[in-house]
Amino acid sequence: MSLETPSSRPAFNRKNPLVAKIARRKLLTEGCKEKETWHFELDLQGSGMDFLPGDSLALFAHNDPALADEILAALGFSGDETVTDPNKQEVPVRQALIESCSITAPEKKFLTTLTEKAGESASDIATLLQPDHKDALSNYLWGLEIIDLLKKFPSLEWTPQEFVSVLKKLNVRLYSIASSLKAKPNECHLTVALVQYESHGRTRRGVCSSWIAQRTDESTPAPCFITPGKGFRLPEPEEDIPVIMIGPGTGIAPFRAFLQERDATNAKGKTWLFFGEIHEQTCFLYSDEWDDYLAKGVLNKVTTAWSRDQAEKVYVQHKIVEHGAELWSWLEQGAIVYVCGDAERMAPDVDKALHDIIAAHGGKSEEESAAYVEQMRKDKRYRRDVY
Repeated sequence: MSLETPSSRPAFNRKNPLVAKIARRKLLTEGCKEKETWHFELDLQGSGMDFLPGDSLALFAHNDPALADEILAALGFSGDETVTDPNKQEVPVRQALIESCSITAPEKKFLTTLTEKAGESASDIATLLQPDHKDALSNYLWGLEIIDLLKKFPSLEWTPQEFVSVLKKLNVRLYSIASSLKAKPNECHLTVALVQYESHGRTRRGVCSSWIAQRTDESTPAPCFITPGKGFRLPEPEEDIPVIMIGPGTGIAPFRAFLQERDATNAKGKTWLFFGEIHEQTCFLYSDEWDDYLAKGVLNKVTTAWSRDQAEKVYVQHKIVEHGAELWSWLEQGAIVYVCGDAERMAPDVDKALHDIIAAHGGKSEEESAAYVEQMRKDKRYRRDVY
């Protein structure tokens, strides 16, 4: 039997993705009216694909064919016209819009060409494209898509190639891997929230989340490759280091992989999981698994925050402050703090809560708390995977 070395494993990447299959799926938020979060299992059997807890999976998604058809109708194209797509392939324009072009958020190249074509009637957009109007442009574009602007300026004439040429390439979407190969060989699990909201009288959907949740089945090819999360790694199993994991919502994904790995390797060191969602009854993702890990001693403590189960909204940062004395004790024992999830609101709020508990329970000034956190970063004891 030949031993496969890392260098001999298949080098899956953007140009040479693994074409996996989505073997299983499960809705994790059954009965929740506000959101859909899904569990997916990709079959890697025979592929040799390798990854570690903390890595991400890059997925090549397709755009919604219904949206592509609406754009074609707005432009007066049949869809069969041949174009050179962003990958330099000659394909029918409909195929390009579904498989290789970004057709949702309007990018600068598209907006610039549109304002040149529309002239005075698009002068307001032309003004917003000036360098000193970035915030105003961002506000104007929130919830607007390319289709909205095509409908706003219906008299503009585009050739199929011209239109495709002003679109960006449809990029891969990254998802934190929610499983460990040591625990689940030949599988890669994902935790995906369906992005869906209303704006300007239309329902908008996330490109990849709607593709995988609504437009795939067991026969759908899922091209993918691994993006290493080098800064998001567990301590070695034999190291007796406490681990604190803070992952509300789909931020739970890498911590499920962490706990599977720690279980499979009999890792030393106590573990504490902070998880938050909107409702305990319908959104407690993987709760049975946490119960099992608590019973086995793989997990020592689970602290939860449910934002809409009471009049006052409660988030993970509030729970960090509430458990500040014990958390400070863990920090003083050398705990590594991992944070995964929303970069815009959650991560800064958690960061502030950490500073606050270090000041309150460590008897430190604001400056000393900041220095303590900075030292944690330098020592790789404060690791974040935020997006």
